[in-house]
Amino acid sequence: MLRWFEETDTKRPGVISSRIRLARNIENYTFPSSLSEKESTELVHSLEFGLKDLNEVENKTYRFAMLDDLDDLERFALMERRILNSATVTRKEPTGLYVSKDEDASIILNGDDHIRLQLLSKGLCLEELWERADRYDDYINQRFCYAFDDRYGYLTSFPTNMGTGLKASVVVHLPMLSLGRKFPSLITDMSRLGTAVRGVYGEGGDNFGALYEVSNQKTLGQSEKEIVETVTKAANQLANQEMQVRKMTVQRRRLEREDEIYKSYGVLKYARRLNARDAMIFLSQLMAGLNDGLLETKEECSIYSLMLGVQPANLQKNIDRPLNKEELDVVRADFIRKKLPELK
Repeated sequence: MLRWFEETDTKRPGVISSRIRLARNIENYTFPSSLSEKESTELVHSLEFGLKDLNEVENKTYRFAMLDDLDDLERFALMERRILNSATVTRKEPTGLYVSKDEDASIILNGDDHIRLQLLSKGLCLEELWERADRYDDYINQRFCYAFDDRYGYLTSFPTNMGTGLKASVVVHLPMLSLGRKFPSLITDMSRLGTAVRGVYGEGGDNFGALYEVSNQKTLGQSEKEIVETVTKAANQLANQEMQVRKMTVQRRRLEREDEIYKSYGVLKYARRLNARDAMIFLSQLMAGLNDGLLETKEECSIYSLMLGVQPANLQKNIDRPLNKEELDVVRADFIRKKLPELK
């Protein structure tokens, strides 16, 4: 079975993935940060047993693990694949994880909140993901009573998540739009729509790979439908503007674009060492070139899957041993050479 990010999606160029995340807490338990180790263990085992037939919701195969049974490499690899967040990956308290075989559905038990349900998919499909999340939510709520307030909605560890407890997000690819001088003001405009835009990879002003996550800023005072519509609208707006810029660039500077893209392919296909920054930049160029029809490969290939695969923990997990920086660069180049299809 392919994992969700290994599938290709050509319907909406520029939109990489969608995610719906729900935060929920159980009545009669304090928030995870205030639980004793005994209470945490009791809660996790109760949730694990109560959700043991989770496959009834969507007929998926799940595996369950306690995070302290996973080594550091496995945890960080799961974080790179967006299943764990940075707070959960280093968590020492008893924490459980249900994750589907295709990794598009996961539930963290006793992380930031008692329950964090997450659904992921390629492309722009927040409405569909919300409908699925609603079914999971009903399934869980039939077995456990949620902490809920008539005025404030679902009660969560972080006040910013109260209300619906819903975080909707879309990852968009903006290699051309992000280079423009007006991009910072465009991001500010997105905030006026009630959304936040942040770079996915890189530090400071750098964002290697030009991937940006668009998400809702508020969960209180809006319905789930309104949140989904707001984020979808913002993601569509950014993706449409990106495609307009790329179309104009192809019309005016096609040879220059083709030269950049074919050079990127050549480096990726034949390099013997690649650091993470260069790999992400060249993969970003290649992704744009494939979407714009400036080059074709003999077989379909999920470039986003390669972007996840070249991250340090996932590379080391594939090799099954720790690697120093120089070894990582060699293994990264080898990984891309083997995965990258030939050109037509």
